[in-house]
Amino acid sequence: MRLGDSDLDVSRIGLGGNVFGWTADEAASHAVLDAYVGAGGTLIDTADGYSAWAPGNKGGESETIIGTWIARRGRHDDVTIATKVATKPDRKGLAPATIRAALDESLARLGVDAIDLYYAHFDDPDTPLAETVAAFEEARAAGRIRYVGLSNYTPERINQWCRLADEQGAARPVALQPHYNLLHRGDVEGPANRGEVAAAHHLGLVPYFSLAAGFLTGKYTRGAAPTGERAGMVADYLREECFDVVDAVVEVAGAHGVEPAAVALAWLRERPGVVAPLASARNTHQLASITQALTLELSAEETERLTRLSDAL
Repeated sequence: MRLGDSDLDVSRIGLGGNVFGWTADEAASHAVLDAYVGAGGTLIDTADGYSAWAPGNKGGESETIIGTWIARRGRHDDVTIATKVATKPDRKGLAPATIRAALDESLARLGVDAIDLYYAHFDDPDTPLAETVAAFEEARAAGRIRYVGLSNYTPERINQWCRLADEQGAARPVALQPHYNLLHRGDVEGPANRGEVAAAHHLGLVPYFSLAAGFLTGKYTRGAAPTGERAGMVADYLREECFDVVDAVVEVAGAHGVEPAAVALAWLRERPGVVAPLASARNTHQLASITQALTLELSAEETERLTRLSDAL
């Protein structure tokens, strides 16, 4: 599917690289990447800050692993590589000098001549937005990146970025990466209204946390304390109405003979403006739900039921 006003034609589900170098080592990550591309996936998403939060890591580990995978294959022209700048501990923010240095490092780690989609990961209130826009355009004009994306930006700042791009004669962003899933719709559909703003600027939505930090996989149950690396991230979902959504997801999955996560991704894939929800997998077993979601078609009744339960949250 075409991503915004670009010539990037991407698969309907993207592979998140946040687990590479964290819960998936290089061998496991390469196996996941091979299986994802083998199933028809084409969008690989990472960031220069992944995975600095893991003990002993500094950031850049995910890009490095993707880079060794690209080198092993000898090409990357059949996949779209997206990465981000702003969160690596030694390269925080979006000052022009930071962007230039971070981009040098990302290109080297990935081993590519140009990054297909380069995101401003988080807004930087300490740097004039006009300077950030100009730095991204400098990189694009030099052929070091192909397209610009925004992640975690407010509607007001999205509008500002696009206005400044027009004033500078710079290319506008083509993608917006918001927090969006069956249990969390307010950032896109609610008062924040990112969906309408994205549509107005022809930005394709590439949601993250598409599986609600794993809650929509069905692995958490009522009355049981969550465990694992992401336990703290699902605390807000331990409510009856959230479990009602998961129950419906599991039931629909059973009817199709697929993993519950595939149903949650397929539902999100068809929301207005969404191009490719992102999901990660630390092994090929977990990847099954992502590859199933590439082609899974829900009935109108199934979609309506899931949406109705989600509306009740």
